[in-house]
Amino acid sequence: MTNLKLLEYLETFLTEKRKERFKEVLPKRTKHFTVATEDVFQLHNTSAVMRSCDVFGIQELNIVEEVNSKTIDNEIAMGAQKWVDLNRYHSTTDCITDLKAQGYQIVATTPHVNDCELIDFDITKKSCFFFGRETEGLSQQVIDQADCFLKIPMVGFTESLNISVSAAIILQHVTALLRKSDINWQLTEEEIIEKRFDWIKKTVKDYDAIVERFHSEKVST
Repeated sequence: MTNLKLLEYLETFLTEKRKERFKEVLPKRTKHFTVATEDVFQLHNTSAVMRSCDVFGIQELNIVEEVNSKTIDNEIAMGAQKWVDLNRYHSTTDCITDLKAQGYQIVATTPHVNDCELIDFDITKKSCFFFGRETEGLSQQVIDQADCFLKIPMVGFTESLNISVSAAIILQHVTALLRKSDINWQLTEEEIIEKRFDWIKKTVKDYDAIVERFHSEKVST
């Protein structure tokens, strides 16, 4: 109850437009699907993938930085770093282990003998879409531990797409199908409350001081 009272108090420091935007966006967020990038070299690619996650309602992005470690480019992410949760891993093993423990199947986005075309992908399963380095692609470790392989059909002379373009195409397709399904894909009520707190903290200046003042006023009354 105290948390909800605090939440209501904090929301008085938001503009009406921002409060309405939170209410509009949060019901469209999902953790049913997530994305992982494995040692992507070009910074703008990771930033663009994060932006696509935000655009298509993916709440979490997982970044493996076993070799390459960089900061999200704010100009390319266009503020998405505020709204998408970023999970960083120092090894592919840790990332896959954690994701599988959360019930995700590992989907390797790469041409493979047993691959599945995007149009035939089963959206009912919780899935993490793995994208590899720009030149080498996914590591053998991801290939070996993948539960399925996914490819985007191509009919031209070019046989590959930029990682950020591939991510956008896949996420647009699977999330569009997800929202038309009867799958329970939305965030839980608890997760929504948690995100409201988190997004307010990233929006309101002097957040900690405001929280402290709320608790002080509550004690004095």
